[in-house]
Amino acid sequence: MNYKQLASDIIQNVGGEGNVENVYHCATRLRFTLKEDKKANKTAIENLDGVITVVEAGGMFQVVIGNNVNNVYEALVENTDLGEQDSSEEEPKEKKGLLNAFIDMIAGVFAPTLGVLAGSGLIKGVLALLSSTGVLAPEAGTYVILNVAADTFFYFLPVFLAYTASKKFKTDPFIAMTLGASLIYPTLLTAFNDGVSLDFVGIPVILAKYSSTVIPAILAVWVLSYVERFFRTRLHESVRNLLTPFFSLMIMVPLTLIVVGPIADFASTMLANGYLAVYNFSPALSGAVIGGLWQVFVIFGLHWGLVPVMTNNLAFYSRDTLGPACMMAVSAQAGAVLGVFLKTKNSKLKSLSLSAFISALFGITEPAVYGVTLKYKKPFIIACLTGAVFGGISGAAGAGALAVATRSILSFPVYIGQGFVWVVAGYFLSMISACILTYLFGYKDEVSEEETAASVVEKKEITLATPATGQMVDLIDVKDATFSSGALGDGFAVIPTEGKVYSPVNGEISSIFPTKHAIGITSDEGAEVLVHIGIDTVNLNGKYFDTVVQDGAKVKAGDLLTTFDLEQVKENGYDPTIIVVVTNSNRISNITVENELHSQ
Repeated sequence: MNYKQLASDIIQNVGGEGNVENVYHCATRLRFTLKEDKKANKTAIENLDGVITVVEAGGMFQVVIGNNVNNVYEALVENTDLGEQDSSEEEPKEKKGLLNAFIDMIAGVFAPTLGVLAGSGLIKGVLALLSSTGVLAPEAGTYVILNVAADTFFYFLPVFLAYTASKKFKTDPFIAMTLGASLIYPTLLTAFNDGVSLDFVGIPVILAKYSSTVIPAILAVWVLSYVERFFRTRLHESVRNLLTPFFSLMIMVPLTLIVVGPIADFASTMLANGYLAVYNFSPALSGAVIGGLWQVFVIFGLHWGLVPVMTNNLAFYSRDTLGPACMMAVSAQAGAVLGVFLKTKNSKLKSLSLSAFISALFGITEPAVYGVTLKYKKPFIIACLTGAVFGGISGAAGAGALAVATRSILSFPVYIGQGFVWVVAGYFLSMISACILTYLFGYKDEVSEEETAASVVEKKEITLATPATGQMVDLIDVKDATFSSGALGDGFAVIPTEGKVYSPVNGEISSIFPTKHAIGITSDEGAEVLVHIGIDTVNLNGKYFDTVVQDGAKVKAGDLLTTFDLEQVKENGYDPTIIVVVTNSNRISNITVENELHSQ
């Protein structure tokens, strides 16, 4: 996939770089905050190769990419100025509802932390497993060191959230981090633990334990954004860089400890107690609601509003009872898409379903939902109902999580403790139930006319000539798993002795890669032949390569396609092996290779 081109096409169809107020990515989506939503061409983006779907929710324009989202985001940032936006020159944007604005803010603050949050949480789970089985004692040095790895992120959470909040509220990240760190300054924690009273110019300071908290740091940075902007826009440039941090910290640290912190701490306590009251009213009902609606929340981006609740639960109670129900919802989606995979005879849908199932096992459900279950409706409904049933069971069992983690099959250690057995059993039973119900009632297979026609097309034989002088080798011996596995089709390879590459078939040039290291040819028999020069030579960006044919040109076996500097390719550390594969091998009954060059 050409990530640079895909990123460029996406930017063009969201209304151009100038229409983007902010963009970041989570595990599967590019999340845009646009200045004018009406400028975006949703249909055009959904039709781009590499885009699963587009979701407009939570005040954001979300482009669902899947597992390659990081590559697309990197290409986007590398070829635009969106990674270095200056908030001082913002254009007015359309007003969004209060809920959308809140969800957008929470997503922007938490999304960058999800990877390390999940990783740290998983270490906590593994430690709990090792401790409960007697493998490691809590006082052992190994346990202590690993616990540092697990707990550091959570303990210093106010600092990390201050940084991500500074990006969202467009204020200086280092001033924000300093403000976040002031909440957990050791002297203040010691005073709190010892019951010591402090005052600031006679005003009493209400001390609290802010480590692992969420709301205080975010609220403090929000207030800081106005204070810092006030001084930055009014101070002369000669003293701006010195006095802006000076006044910001002089004002905000006391203000945070005296006013903002206590208010936020009170809000956090109320949030925790409020959720506990709902949970205590009926743990089963609470679990059923979350298990049934979690994936709906994800579709509309509303799940971000529950992330602070989960984190807050951990800070107050050291356990989160929302997580297990979410786990059931994800496993149900995995089961539903597996049911479609087992039922369908459509090869394209079968491939998509298998890929989506594997992603769902590791907690990424967007490919399953947008690509399969939601598209066919009944599998999605079955998954939601199944998630509700087993979410209710996990709630009734009192299951909880030791940390916020991805809903992955690898995350079971995070749920060690009360109800652990029900989490594990519920995960697999939810998956199996959704799979069976989808197979029996949720999906009616419809093979496309295209595929039906393809199945009756007479397969043809093809003869390939070697594309270069040198030693011919089996495809399985090529030092590139993509080719050697046969994932791209059947074929062979040649270790060349000179830098000339010839056409292995009679046909038409269908594509020439911009980096000149690969050429596609459609043979007269209908075979789609890829001639790939070297391994990882795409990184040379066309250097040392010279293509002598053009797109659409007719060629015969033995016609010169490309010349390249064989020695320079080797000296730059690249394997020059020339690979020939038939990418639509399913349409070819037999491939014969002639171990000699055709004469021109």
